[in-house]
Amino acid sequence: MQAILFDLDGVFYVGERPLPGAAAVMDWVREAGIPHAFVTNTSSRPRQALVEKLARFGLEVGAGEIFTPARAARDWLQAEGRVPVALFVPEATRADFDGLAVADRGEARALVVGDLGEGWDFATLNRAFRLLMAGPDVALVALGMTRYWQAPDGLRLDVGPFVSALAYAAEREPVVCGKPSAAFFHAACAALGVPPAECLMIGDDIRGDIAGAQSAGLRAALVRTGKFRPSDLEGDVRPDAVLDSIADLPARWPLPAG
Repeated sequence: MQAILFDLDGVFYVGERPLPGAAAVMDWVREAGIPHAFVTNTSSRPRQALVEKLARFGLEVGAGEIFTPARAARDWLQAEGRVPVALFVPEATRADFDGLAVADRGEARALVVGDLGEGWDFATLNRAFRLLMAGPDVALVALGMTRYWQAPDGLRLDVGPFVSALAYAAEREPVVCGKPSAAFFHAACAALGVPPAECLMIGDDIRGDIAGAQSAGLRAALVRTGKFRPSDLEGDVRPDAVLDSIADLPARWPLPAG
């Protein structure tokens, strides 16, 4: 393995609590000169907010090192000319789409769905459905397909279930910008200048992080923190390595072997 892709939530922190050893691991990665980037499906806040959050935990990370679904979605929307766009994302995340024509209540060529959390209700979900049904060419753009995440008070639904509901109702295949999309992993590897086969993904989500990375040609290590559950190791997805936490990485590097 020549490079590393890191998930953030559940690997370096849970909610507003940094995980033990996280800052020391990043110091080690930089001192060892290992190419790395951060791939997260967080769509509840813009990249700059993630940078500021990490800084509070002693992790100095530049915005350019973080690959988010909003970043990937913006690139896709611009490349495909899919504007105006209807945004179903938290208010803070709208900053990542500044400069794009927005038509939340009128005709839209694409519908972007992120993690609205408790902002979802029937009226909001139905409004999104109606915008999709306004025309067969309205694209459903998903900021990831994560099923759930580990909040301080327990598991919470993420964006995936809401995208799935809209896709089912409107019979529309979503364009996934984020994990587990292979294109998302490949874009991060390309930015590091390494082929997927030489890159290791480290995450806490057996589907989005581990299965997604392996399907994209990377190897993947699962951490026993964040949303990890022992049952994750009993299914059909087999991580290439399992770490008790990110703090174990320096002692286990390079991994996996062979």
